[in-house]
Amino acid sequence: MAARLMKARFAPICCAAAAFSLAPLYAYADECVQEKAVYVDMDNAYELRFEPMDSESAVSNKFKLAVRNTAVVADGIVMRTDDQLRADGKILFACPEGDVTGDDLRACTVWQGMVYASDLKGHIRALPAEGEIAAERLFLPALGPSIQKSSLWGKGKATVAPWDVLSLKGCNQ
Repeated sequence: MAARLMKARFAPICCAAAAFSLAPLYAYADECVQEKAVYVDMDNAYELRFEPMDSESAVSNKFKLAVRNTAVVADGIVMRTDDQLRADGKILFACPEGDVTGDDLRACTVWQGMVYASDLKGHIRALPAEGEIAAERLFLPALGPSIQKSSLWGKGKATVAPWDVLSLKGCNQ
């Protein structure tokens, strides 16, 4: 009987302590700004890592898309539409430097489309700008099929197509 009474008395304290120990996980996500956010797909095959931008750039966000377990890394940029409500993204791989033609750019474009942000409840919005709190999830429509049809796909490169949704993994320092 005494053992049951002890369990009953300490159970709320134990559960409250467990709840408080989770607090830093949520605070960590809230403190991460978009230019430091790191995302992964649900198979952990890809990592998308945002980087800070030069304030003079027409590009609103930039990132690297790394194919896990390889040395393959593609560059990504995001440009806001004129109304600032949409984020048009592009992923490029092995683009030539210097003067390039439209054909050159098309050949090295892996994916292009709108980048959407989502919270954990599924509310969709535009990708946060630099300095804003990082999105919990990113949605890049048709990312997987686009990678399969691109120069990023093949032996020694990407061989697993990612899901279109990437989840916040952490924050760069």
